[in-house]
Amino acid sequence: MKKNICLIVAYDGTDFHGFQRQTNASSIQWHLEQGLSQIFSSPITVYGAARTDAGVHARGQVVNFYGEGTIPVEKIPYAMKGYLPLQIAVLSAREMPEHFSVRHDNVGKHYRYTVVNSRIHDPFRLRYAWFIRNALDLDAMRQGAEILLGTHDFSAFEGKNTTPMNPVKTMYAVLVEKEGAIVHIDVLGDGFLYHMVRNIAGGLVDLGLHRLTPVRFREILESRDRNQLGATAPAQGLCLEEVFYDERRLHQCLDDLRAGHWLAR
Repeated sequence: MKKNICLIVAYDGTDFHGFQRQTNASSIQWHLEQGLSQIFSSPITVYGAARTDAGVHARGQVVNFYGEGTIPVEKIPYAMKGYLPLQIAVLSAREMPEHFSVRHDNVGKHYRYTVVNSRIHDPFRLRYAWFIRNALDLDAMRQGAEILLGTHDFSAFEGKNTTPMNPVKTMYAVLVEKEGAIVHIDVLGDGFLYHMVRNIAGGLVDLGLHRLTPVRFREILESRDRNQLGATAPAQGLCLEEVFYDERRLHQCLDDLRAGHWLAR
């Protein structure tokens, strides 16, 4: 009988065309399916909790698949090392109930967007952050973050040419913190539209550069019109930190974020 197996996966998304399988391009899903199909000696289809874009990273992507074989579930991360590029790692594996779904059973996700705010760029962070030369007004950015909290129609922050879905989402936390030259934008919510976090980051940076005022930022949110918002922040600054399947873990993460325990990551 096939087992429903859940994996936690981390990856540097720079060299891939996103999570989702592509016809003629390298993706995270394709590499996972190829490796698992070898291990289980049968075709495997992987389902992901988040369809991260090309160039977006993950510390805690969650996937599940159905497989039948003799390999102990806890050995899958070690077995996959031989089939994956170094930019992808399976961190853990566990068997789940038959009807568990990474997409439908999660209660929230935590994304982090990273900005390097310095006169000189940091060559070692170019794959993982957006370089902004001019000084950012963190107070203005935090005012914008407060506006996004709670339940709203986020149509103004939705990417173009996306599959229609419910634009009403709840943001539990939108935090802007600085550590040296690094500005972290942490967003934790019950769900996200295509490009939504990158559009939030772009809007908050526009606030920090005084291209927008908090009043105007609120008007854009309420307008539900993506054309009124500025450019989407580049992909390399975004990382999927964690997907939650337990309300207690979600609230623990909220407490950790508010206490600043995530700054050093």
